[in-house]
Amino acid sequence: MRKIRKTGPGPVTWALRAVLFLLYGVPILWIVLTSLKEPGDVLSSQASLIFRPTLSAYTDAISNGGLLDAGIQSFVIAAGTTILTLLVAIPAAYGLAKVGGRITTVALGLLIVLQMTPQTATVIPLFQIFGSWGLLDQRIGVIIADTALLVPFAILLLRPFFRAVPDALEEAGAIDGARNWKIFTSIVLPVARNGVATTGTLVFLLSWGEFLYAINFLLSPGSYPLSALLAQQVSAFGINWPGLMALAVITSIPILILFVFTYRLLKEGLTLGAVK
Repeated sequence: MRKIRKTGPGPVTWALRAVLFLLYGVPILWIVLTSLKEPGDVLSSQASLIFRPTLSAYTDAISNGGLLDAGIQSFVIAAGTTILTLLVAIPAAYGLAKVGGRITTVALGLLIVLQMTPQTATVIPLFQIFGSWGLLDQRIGVIIADTALLVPFAILLLRPFFRAVPDALEEAGAIDGARNWKIFTSIVLPVARNGVATTGTLVFLLSWGEFLYAINFLLSPGSYPLSALLAQQVSAFGINWPGLMALAVITSIPILILFVFTYRLLKEGLTLGAVK
């Protein structure tokens, strides 16, 4: 039998990697370097790679009393949005995966339309609704708004994983006398856990950096999350570039840690969801 030799990445692959590095690596490097500069060195005529580094921007950012509160607010909003989104999206995606016909086609079409709706178009209606419900300046209002925004995305992402669960497994559970809820929790969810975890991770990442709903529904500046704290570095007196970039680096650390621990999960989950 002829052995198949495994070949390494070809020149096209290396070229694509180089392009991706230039598109993503260089801006990240520029952000880190800018955070280590004095404000006067950012726009100077000297070479951007030759400067005396300083940690003053990081010191000012860490000493800011609102940084910890904003970080806690971002975590609570992101975690709450992830939990609520999964609670709604998991049964909806399972239903759309197992039920066929015209109703499913219409539902999927509506989800795609909702995905295409601009976020800015929902700010004023939601503001009026939350005002009548007493949810303005409450993090639960932001969580509900983020959930409504991300549920269509989560359903569309979860549906292929539930479609990949063999019907024979569910039929075997029914033959053994298990009820529908028992079959769903004991058979379907464990098989599709990779997709659920992948969707939950992506929803957390998206809601962590959400900005528009936070600044409109949280009326007290002291209750802003990290995304709004970054925007506060831009004022009428100019932009504090080192401070802005230092905050960007600090706020990216939790996301980087989460990405490192879930990289394999995201890679496998998105690959399985794309081919099934």
